Amino acid sequence: MKQFDLVVIGGGPGGYVAAIRASQLGMRVAVAERDKPGGVCVNRGCIPSKAILASAGLFEDIKNAAAFGLRVQGAEADYGEVIRRSRKVSDRMSRGVAYLFKKNGIELFSANAMVTSPTTVRVGEEDLEAKNILIATGTSARGLPGIEPNGCDVITSDEALKEETPPKSVTVLGAGAVGVEFAYIYRAFGAQVTLLEMMGQILPAADREVADALAKALKKQGVRILTRASAKGYDKEKKALTVIVDGKEEILQAEKLLVAVGRKTMWEGIGLEECGVKVEKGIIQVDDRMRTACPTIWAIGDVTGGMMLAHKASAEGVVVAEAMAGKDSRRPDPDFIASCVYCRPEAASIGLTEEEAKCRGIEVKVSRFPFTALGKAVATGHAEGFVKMIAEEKSGELIGCHILGCGAPEIIGEMSLGRSLKATWREVGHAVHAHPTLSEAIREAALMIGGEAIDI
Repeated sequence: MKQFDLVVIGGGPGGYVAAIRASQLGMRVAVAERDKPGGVCVNRGCIPSKAILASAGLFEDIKNAAAFGLRVQGAEADYGEVIRRSRKVSDRMSRGVAYLFKKNGIELFSANAMVTSPTTVRVGEEDLEAKNILIATGTSARGLPGIEPNGCDVITSDEALKEETPPKSVTVLGAGAVGVEFAYIYRAFGAQVTLLEMMGQILPAADREVADALAKALKKQGVRILTRASAKGYDKEKKALTVIVDGKEEILQAEKLLVAVGRKTMWEGIGLEECGVKVEKGIIQVDDRMRTACPTIWAIGDVTGGMMLAHKASAEGVVVAEAMAGKDSRRPDPDFIASCVYCRPEAASIGLTEEEAKCRGIEVKVSRFPFTALGKAVATGHAEGFVKMIAEEKSGELIGCHILGCGAPEIIGEMSLGRSLKATWREVGHAVHAHPTLSEAIREAALMIGGEAIDI
């Protein structure tokens, strides 16, 4: 029986990061991954979807080239090639993860894994002995009762990322990040799109002003949006979804129904509960060092609940590896983790929304800086959107930042650092930002808190 200090089950953004960090700390590590290295994110999630979104955005720019003084005639989209390119990108990144395993001396087992005891894992037909076992198995797309994906007319993001013929019409059920991004993609390539959300706004977890402004932008692009809409049933023969919108019944017919109502954790059937691991409502229970109720078994990422984000899983991967090595690493605070949506305009957020701050009894000051006042945004033709900054009134600490606009996921990184350092509006606002850049909007929004903004 091969012996390891750590056996990781799942080679996604949580598992592979944990494996590499553990190897850096001197551990002998194995990873069991039944799919390709990189997990859902690299192969069926973050990476291929962003490749498709890049094609959609470029196609949109080409169609609007006249506004930039360029004449383009006969521009057409080869959607099949768009999808094939996205697969090439995913394959390249997956090979990169496999290379990192080899570089760091990590043994990869391409097979299903089963925890057979607190210190043993069966991978395929082979048994591995482990001082520590890490569960990083992530999630899979889920359906709704009576609206189960069939891979044909009712699909999930898994099928949407592979189908090489775009639908002429599509109903997207669920307006979280996945639903909104695919609504944008399909509309950019000419489909008639209806986007449904049972809550009162798209992106239910987002700042309301950002969500409302994004909804307005998507409607302008031709996406029909229905909020407070709950699915009642689906007629497979007629390809018709019955929904209740504000108490009224409506029937929506479309070539495809994309179900984007969330994801379900994947941990069942691998022997965890038999080892004493506690699970509540489908979520593996862990402490602030990512250890389960079984001392030798740890868990990170989506299976532990909270924000289902690749970078959150990666951060937890570092924490858990360092915790195993005896370092005092702790689970990252969700208030310090950014979330992003990559449609157009893009959206990004970190920290508290204005509503959340009020619920916590925090007195705040709020600023809003529009991209229409920013030279780089106007020059590049992407002046839609704004930066909304939220600061604690007395201390001036920036506790929330919410961005809608081109480049939002990139410039939110500055506020990730700012939140980690508990920076004030003065510290961020007085830092010299290069000109002309989109990041200047962060500076101006921060300075607005103290009434010191220059460009507005």
